[in-house]
Amino acid sequence: MHPSAEAIGLAPALAVGLALAYRGGPVSRPRVVAGALGVGLVFAAFVTQLEPLANHTFLWAHLLQNVVLAEWAPLLLVLAVPPRLAERAAGFPLFRPLVALPLWLAAYYTWHLPWIYDTALRHPHSLLHLEHLTYLAAGICVWWPVVHGGSSAGAKAAYLFAAFVLASPLGLLLALIPRAIYLFYVQAPRMWGPGPLADQQIAGVTMAAEEAIVFFGAFTAYLLRFLADEQAGGGFSQSASAPAAGVRPVALRAAHGSARPRR
Repeated sequence: MHPSAEAIGLAPALAVGLALAYRGGPVSRPRVVAGALGVGLVFAAFVTQLEPLANHTFLWAHLLQNVVLAEWAPLLLVLAVPPRLAERAAGFPLFRPLVALPLWLAAYYTWHLPWIYDTALRHPHSLLHLEHLTYLAAGICVWWPVVHGGSSAGAKAAYLFAAFVLASPLGLLLALIPRAIYLFYVQAPRMWGPGPLADQQIAGVTMAAEEAIVFFGAFTAYLLRFLADEQAGGGFSQSASAPAAGVRPVALRAAHGSARPRR
């Protein structure tokens, strides 16, 4: 095992926070499971062999940790939040879609700038922890409007599609750039595995693929919900108007019939 501060500090803090959140009333089993999985992902990403590989050898391992902190764990943690607490945080500015999405994109793109990325890796006991906390906080903000927001299914689908389209270029750029751009990993000693450029390409493809699965999958789910709602609304309107259309001729005939002169 290779525990880091995220494994022995952040993951337990998240577990305690969820436990306190659950004290106010009953919580459904799916929410508890989601919370446990979210905390478990954070713990596993920083206690297993992935931790030394990310800090010393491979870019793909570091990007996998980033994805856990910025996308997977935040989604599970937000799903785990009870509705009664979500209602209290409804007006928090950072949870608004037009704030949360730019904030998340800024965190992702800024920390992946080569000179910032290399600097963080050279300060693993300070700046690197700040990077990871930034990812987690921004990830919670970006998922909050989807899980607890009051927008329609169509608006959430558009939001998720925007997140997918705007975040995807980062992974694609890493996969397509013809040279390794992170000096830390270029100079890293490698006893096995891919070289620096192949490592970067693997990392970029992995990042782009998982974003396609997560965000495009969520987008598809909300789009289908939106289409179902529209279809249900159209069917309701049509069925509601049909009896009225049928009643009117009967009423007119009755009126005409009663207006006929008697012989």
